[in-house]
Amino acid sequence: MRWPWRAVLIALAFGVPDASAQNYPTKPIRIVVPFAAGGAVDALARVISAKLQESFGQPVIVENRAGAGGVTGADLVAKSPPDGYTILQNTNGQAISPAIYRSLPFDTLKDFIPVTQLVTTSTVLVANPRLPAKTVKELIALAKASPGKLNYGMTGVGNSLHLTMEMLKRAAAIDIQAIPYRGDALLNPALIAGEVDVAIVPIGTIVPLIEGGQLRALAVVSAKRSPVLPDVPTVSEDAIPGFEAAGWQGYFVPTGTPREIVARIQRETAAAIALPDTQTRIRAMGNEPVVSTPAEFDTKFRADVEKFQQVVREAGIPQQ
Repeated sequence: MRWPWRAVLIALAFGVPDASAQNYPTKPIRIVVPFAAGGAVDALARVISAKLQESFGQPVIVENRAGAGGVTGADLVAKSPPDGYTILQNTNGQAISPAIYRSLPFDTLKDFIPVTQLVTTSTVLVANPRLPAKTVKELIALAKASPGKLNYGMTGVGNSLHLTMEMLKRAAAIDIQAIPYRGDALLNPALIAGEVDVAIVPIGTIVPLIEGGQLRALAVVSAKRSPVLPDVPTVSEDAIPGFEAAGWQGYFVPTGTPREIVARIQRETAAAIALPDTQTRIRAMGNEPVVSTPAEFDTKFRADVEKFQQVVREAGIPQQ
């Protein structure tokens, strides 16, 4: 019997299903969070990983690999075997890093496959209550009356919160000076004490301080109001029509991961996010659940890489 070489060549051209992909998963999966435990990314990772563990029938372990603004953990995933057993959960900082760093140990666009966006993350512009501005309009007027006199706190050069404030400054044509802090644990007390006037911060970590009166919420920076702060208007409603700068979290896997495995991870994640209790917990964190396909997330990711390069360039932020 002659070997059907033509059939073999056709099969190779169109891809032969990988046996490992068909049986996936057969061992524990790890979700790498490139930030310290206890933060917003870590909290979401633990909610979704618990659901994935049930559906996959294998342990799904959250591994925190903090360092270099998320680059350390991303690099670990980029250099991991492309077999679906190592997943990166990152923020839109993944799209910012090419604009901020002169060099990276990986190629952001070529070394990862975007699997799915998990959530849209909402942030809020807050002020020290002693600042004589109760709305964004009043803040803009105050800043224009005294250019360069007001300041804002931020927790990392080039992170999404820093760039969001720079986008707001440009949209409002105001000059507010940046003061860097090493994390929310130092920024929040500085806001309360009046060392800094305003800051854009994650909703999930700041609500208790707003409800307690230590800080004043001026506006949320997403396209629509947050269910966590329903009485706080958006920047677009209050002062700058059309302004929106919501962040996100999403899953990435190393390039070369079989498409069947990428599709399986996306399907199981979508099912986990669709569960009513998952939706409730996600919204309680100040996030909005999202279910996107790999193609949809890839399009969004690439657009954000270009957008943030422009923001960094126009804001004159030096590369690190």
